[in-house]
Amino acid sequence: MNEFENLETKRTIMRRLTIEDANDFYGLNNDEEVLRYTGDKPFDNLQAVVDFLNDYDQYEKYGVGRFAVLDKVTLQFIGWCGLKYSQDKNEYDIGFRFDRHYWNKGFATETAKKCIDFGFEKIKIEKIVGRAMKENIGCIKVLEKLGMTFKENFDFEGSAGAIYELTYKEIENSNNTKSIMRGFSDSSSKLKY
Repeated sequence: MNEFENLETKRTIMRRLTIEDANDFYGLNNDEEVLRYTGDKPFDNLQAVVDFLNDYDQYEKYGVGRFAVLDKVTLQFIGWCGLKYSQDKNEYDIGFRFDRHYWNKGFATETAKKCIDFGFEKIKIEKIVGRAMKENIGCIKVLEKLGMTFKENFDFEGSAGAIYELTYKEIENSNNTKSIMRGFSDSSSKLKY
């Protein structure tokens, strides 16, 4: 899939990461607090970021990828969010990382939901997982707000981790149940005694 569409939410625009994002990406990934629960190491220098972004091939290979997230009003880079395919695990995961100034404001949930919808509706993915260190309560709350459920524990870079998952079938069943309940409440309100 070579054409990769931009996504929009109420407050953001999400687009492919490009080398023009290198400075912002470098700054984000060199903030110790941002990296605290990721297991990632900071980039050594700006050239390492440029090389990473040039070599990033998720879009072309799998039709998904991490998006640069821009504030819709200022067009400022505020972080990234998106799906990633892991060939060795044969699965798609949702990931997100934001500048600290944008924490606890709903950006991770808002953008991750849009990416999950994209994955299920456009790419026809059957299951999406989310991984988090158990200490990362904020991330776990986001995964739960997305409708993901706990699947299993795992070793996250030497720390206790948790895997959450959401399937397209669960979304479909949830939507069918909501439609049935709406229909029931609509019809019951019309009943005359």
